[in-house]
Amino acid sequence: MRNKNPSERAKPDLICLGQIGAAHGIRGEVRLRSFTAVPEAIADYGPLQAEDGSALAIESLRPAKGCFIATIAGIRDRNAAEALANARLYVPRDRLPEPAEPDEFYYADLVGLTAVDRAGKSCGTVIAVHNFGAGDIVEIRRDATGKTELLPFDAAHVPEVDLAGGRVVIELSGGERLPSPARGEG
Repeated sequence: MRNKNPSERAKPDLICLGQIGAAHGIRGEVRLRSFTAVPEAIADYGPLQAEDGSALAIESLRPAKGCFIATIAGIRDRNAAEALANARLYVPRDRLPEPAEPDEFYYADLVGLTAVDRAGKSCGTVIAVHNFGAGDIVEIRRDATGKTELLPFDAAHVPEVDLAGGRVVIELSGGERLPSPARGEG
């Protein structure tokens, strides 16, 4: 079972648990996307760390359509809430439990793994796992070209994750490629 933690090129000792979206209302509330297995549990991890290193504590959380509405400690007006837009929220790895099952992992664990085809030939390196709203996507930097490719992170395209072996098996059936996020091309 895969968890819902996306990874960006973040510090390896931090795991992204959520992301702040737009301001909500005039009293400093924000929209919040949770990437935890139990979405409302994001508030249970204590203060979270923003990318700039600042600590952000969730004071309250209520469900909304496709996200939560959150009150962040010290944020009391719309301008302060707008300043937090798009901030990713991290927790130190040592504050999280180890995955309980062999097929469970944190997406951050995939960054740096070698991507191989079904024959075991190296194709590239996993550099990130994204979710732009339509499902999880694994980003691979190709060995041959140095360009990046995006693949759906599902059993058809990534049939095997072998953390102990330091690799993921990828399926590039029919030359299928998705556009590069940086250049909009494959």
